[in-house]
Amino acid sequence: MQAIVLVGGEGTRLRPLTYGTPKPMVPIMNAPFLARTLERLHAAGIDDVILPAGYMPQAITEYFGDGSQLGMKITYVIEDVPLGTAGAVKNVEEYIRGPFFVLNGDVLTSLNLREMIAYHEEKKGLGALHLIKVEDPSAFGCVVHGENGRISNFVEKPKREEAPTDEINAGTYLLERAVLDMIPTGRNVSIERETFPKILAEGNALYAYTTDDYWIDVGRPQQYLDAHRHILSGEMPLQLEPGLTGQGNVQGMIIAPVHMDGDVLIEPGAEVGPNVVLGEGCRVGSGAKICDSVLWDHVIVGKGAQIEGAIIASGSSVGDGARVGRGTVVGHDMVIEANAVLAPGSRVGPVAPLAQAP
Repeated sequence: MQAIVLVGGEGTRLRPLTYGTPKPMVPIMNAPFLARTLERLHAAGIDDVILPAGYMPQAITEYFGDGSQLGMKITYVIEDVPLGTAGAVKNVEEYIRGPFFVLNGDVLTSLNLREMIAYHEEKKGLGALHLIKVEDPSAFGCVVHGENGRISNFVEKPKREEAPTDEINAGTYLLERAVLDMIPTGRNVSIERETFPKILAEGNALYAYTTDDYWIDVGRPQQYLDAHRHILSGEMPLQLEPGLTGQGNVQGMIIAPVHMDGDVLIEPGAEVGPNVVLGEGCRVGSGAKICDSVLWDHVIVGKGAQIEGAIIASGSSVGDGARVGRGTVVGHDMVIEANAVLAPGSRVGPVAPLAQAP
């Protein structure tokens, strides 16, 4: 069994974080999100992975190499132009030998891949699509199927009151190699809007694999924060115990759950938590308060600063007495001046990707 992980997107919804870090390398609990995905694949016995990459691919290739350190084989295929979800799959056709997974690079889930393989082998269709049930399907693609699981229709982002089902496409597919023959070459193709409907139109079978596993799209700032909160609470199982970890120098107050990487300093009188993740080398000054936030590596928080519900990328600093409002996203190497007040939902970062700067 092989897997294709779709990691070619620019991560526009996470800007300015993704101006300095490609979306697959955005950290989840202080490890790249792609590393979390590869951990799941490895645990399921899937060690042959193809990565169609397009945006800042060097950051991915330099970190993971050929995959041997993970006990895996990683093949990179660099896209010169975006090819869409199906176009990216077609572009790696020469490396696919048999049935294969396709994983959306934005999705964090507890889906059991081994059980999905068993379901697909039982149904013997051209593919199995992971579905989950949501309260409001209007922002997603609904998938209609019969009692035996055979899919009959796809409805993209219906009005809530008109949705034919509450089951949505959850972004993990297990497909037979024959699907590749149904994807045109050399152009942008959506697997959801074009390929899957074509498979049905030609009389072939796709099956719904509906589960109640944890699932979230981490491609937006609020969902990114939510994912960390769910991991810290244990709602999303990850190879990491919730609570306080790391080798930090903690002299202030910790309100669990908090997760810290190594070499963190929290000065006396500071208050960190709940639902806080601190990356390597973070410094929190005396009297500072941080809650419901994720700080990447080497973020400096000044004395008396307050940060609530924010994401702050690596190398940035928050000056003494500054206030960072809920929903704020701060890009790499930014400086928040002393006593500055950032309104809720602020975006602080460069106006263009660092990779394209003069």
